[in-house]
Amino acid sequence: MDVNRERLAANFTELCEIDSPSRKERGMLVRLQEIFTELGAREMFEDDSAGQTGSDCGNLIVRFDGELDLDPIFFSCHMDTVQPAEGVKVKRIGDLFTSAGETILGSDDKSGLAGCIEALRLVREQKIPVRPCELVITTCEEIGLIGAKALDPSLVRAKEGYALDSTGFAKVVTHAPALNRITITLQGVAAHAGLHPEWGVNALVLAGQALSKVPTGRIDSETTANFGTIQGGAASNIVPEKVVIEAEVRSHSMEKLASVTKEIEQVFRETVGAWSDPTGSAKGAPTVEVEVRQDFTAMKLSQDDPVLRRIAAAAQSVRIELSYEKAGGGSDANIFNGHGLATAIVATGMTNVHSTSEQVELQDMVDLSRLLVALLTEKTC
Repeated sequence: MDVNRERLAANFTELCEIDSPSRKERGMLVRLQEIFTELGAREMFEDDSAGQTGSDCGNLIVRFDGELDLDPIFFSCHMDTVQPAEGVKVKRIGDLFTSAGETILGSDDKSGLAGCIEALRLVREQKIPVRPCELVITTCEEIGLIGAKALDPSLVRAKEGYALDSTGFAKVVTHAPALNRITITLQGVAAHAGLHPEWGVNALVLAGQALSKVPTGRIDSETTANFGTIQGGAASNIVPEKVVIEAEVRSHSMEKLASVTKEIEQVFRETVGAWSDPTGSAKGAPTVEVEVRQDFTAMKLSQDDPVLRRIAAAAQSVRIELSYEKAGGGSDANIFNGHGLATAIVATGMTNVHSTSEQVELQDMVDLSRLLVALLTEKTC
């Protein structure tokens, strides 16, 4: 199949130069609706997730008919980008794309979108018979996967798919960790630090005592923990009465996730429980609240799963050698897998993402388009 390289490059550039930071994706959605209408989508609609996400638009679902009597698959991308993302101008040197200014480029995830669009254009103009497919294009992925979380999974008719959203190329992510977010609130007692410090209970000191004992960093090959922010205190002459700590635990094992989370909570509770008042003058005793929120569940695919057997056969047919990896972060694929929609993550060629040095090579997007066409035509599964 002959990918139209310059058409793909022009489409990618156009998408990158449409501002779409998280919660401001409406302009991107409108342009995508125009493109998919031109490509002959059978059905297309915007869901009602904006009320939950706070975005100026909902997620976009697009359905295409197929000529092959095969089960449908879906491709997933997200339309939002991280900041700084207003006024993006694309710089092209040869076949390398970067930002021309002080913004991100937007290849995360517009390289995935461009690959999808080119693949659909190819099969249409070359009259290649394909299986039915859906596109699931989400908002607000970059700020906590909240577009995917707000998506009604019953709107997706295909039961298997591919999230086009990872760095590098010729890489398929088969495992991604679950994530617990933890908010720890230590309540002490305020007092004047010079006149009556013994009347106070220093919440910041208690936080430091607990933080010196908790598991943190790389716990093992499957598990990490991090304490990311700490806020508290009002002034240097006031014994700090309240400290709030935001932390997280990630693990590919749900059992380890629960165990490390429990250990962190236990350390803070034991630290507060062991507090003593050496002078007997404190105007109260400390307390601690620990709130745990599971952000997403773990993603785990087997090489025997049809979604992986299909992409292996597709890659072989277009002479792309794939590698299979575990990820350390979450993506929309975690949410889809949690709904029973088997979803592998496919790299799109983007590198240095979430920075102003972000870049992507045209050849990687060309090969992504070829791989997507092969997935649409692959009859193994």
